[in-house]
Amino acid sequence: MVHPAFESLLRQTRENPAVSPRSVTADERRQTFRDEALVMQGEMAPMALLEDRELVLEGRTLEARLYVPVDEEARALVIYFHGGSFVIGDLTTHEWLCRRLAFDTRMRMLAINYRLAPEHPFPSALDDALDSIRYVATHRSEFGDESSRLIVMGDSAGANLATVAAAELRDENLGISAQVLIYPTLGPELLTDSANRYGSGYLLDLDDLRYDYELYLGEFGDHTDPRVTPLLCTDLSRVAPALVVVAECDPLRDEGVAYAGLLGHFGVPVELLEAKGMLHGFLEMGGVIPEALAIVDDFAEHLHRLVETDPS
Repeated sequence: MVHPAFESLLRQTRENPAVSPRSVTADERRQTFRDEALVMQGEMAPMALLEDRELVLEGRTLEARLYVPVDEEARALVIYFHGGSFVIGDLTTHEWLCRRLAFDTRMRMLAINYRLAPEHPFPSALDDALDSIRYVATHRSEFGDESSRLIVMGDSAGANLATVAAAELRDENLGISAQVLIYPTLGPELLTDSANRYGSGYLLDLDDLRYDYELYLGEFGDHTDPRVTPLLCTDLSRVAPALVVVAECDPLRDEGVAYAGLLGHFGVPVELLEAKGMLHGFLEMGGVIPEALAIVDDFAEHLHRLVETDPS
């Protein structure tokens, strides 16, 4: 059941439906998403340091933003990939969440501005995720303590990139201690019970997400490729321990639950957190949904414990 705190927001969105993404440009959608993020965010958590960086990779340079929290504990460096259906989202849209998580966990966070579709179709965003993780892992002292554990984290589309990267990089000895997947999208088919139940009228419209997968994949048509649909991966052994966060009233809920089960099947330590009554994207809504803010804080505590129990 949807939490009562969302009733007003859902009523507004249903009475004033968003313009179809097929009828506007990607840049127009990106600006709208930035505007909406400003409305949703709460007070910015204080940082000891906030610094824009550049990652010089082969053939391109990516923007990144480093968050150093007050009262930092040099336990881990979190590499963060934002959500936005592979088409929208940037460092600005997720600044509130990155600040809050850095503040709560007392860990450094490095948000990556990976390339977006349709200008840069698959596998551009994934290549950016892989290469940015490789770069940070081999230049760790540029971003903090050399001994800090490395965590890859993302929400929605960013969680897709994070989990594929964790699998692709498992044998490169980069020191990835954990993967944190926040309401991940794990493939374009979208055929689960939660997709059917919450696929329209609950903030994330699956017709829009299917369209964005078309933009993301471009001419790449193989949906069975585990780099596109991680749920179809046939071997997840040796990947980093996982923390998976799902929202009860999210069309993507069942995918996250299934992936947590798949990880467990291959012997990967995994913790599944379900936010009762919450919708897709709730972690970014702390400014207007106080209950979401409380869950952000609780999630941060689970992340902190995950690092504390890491034997490395």
